Amino acid sequence: MNLWRCGRPGLRLVADRGMRIAGLLLALLFLAPTGERALAQNRSADEDAGFGPVVSAYLGYLRNEQEVVDDRVSRREISRVYYRRNSNRIRALREMAIRIAHESKNDYLPELEAVAGDELSTLFEHPPHPINLRVGEVLNYTFRYLGVVRTGETFYLFARLDPYEQTELRPKGAVTVKSAQDPGKGTNVRALKTRPRRVLDPPQH
Repeated sequence: MNLWRCGRPGLRLVADRGMRIAGLLLALLFLAPTGERALAQNRSADEDAGFGPVVSAYLGYLRNEQEVVDDRVSRREISRVYYRRNSNRIRALREMAIRIAHESKNDYLPELEAVAGDELSTLFEHPPHPINLRVGEVLNYTFRYLGVVRTGETFYLFARLDPYEQTELRPKGAVTVKSAQDPGKGTNVRALKTRPRRVLDPPQH
């Protein structure tokens, strides 16, 4: 005898309830990571409230970049490897920006670059060996080395010099010039207006 066709409301009720519970559990599992990311972003926004408008705008830019990569990985538009690399890069940029803001006591930041060891060639035609980098060193009249930030992997942080600084350095005739200031060890950092560092795009296949 077909119990469903003969109308067993008790069985049908149990089956419907089981399907609803299963659907609810799946929805909760799907939304949990999103909720955690939202809470983390809200905490970051609260932590950034003590900075001036320029620094706050840069930190907000980084939060937006993280939202973009979160969305792209959820849509499977990027690989998990690319997602981890860029999420770690965003965290490294944020850590260095906050460090500079605290140490300089100014509402300004240099244009920051964060690259992993295998990405140094994106900044330099002849990449320096990481072991030879010195904090405060200026390379190719263009970048001042700020130090290392480790956020799941190691990133090398650089500040891009503005055109005026580059012009001042060139008459000295040195390709690599040591700076008297060391932003990685609590010294005063020269104030430079920021331009957001764009997160790297994934390679085209």
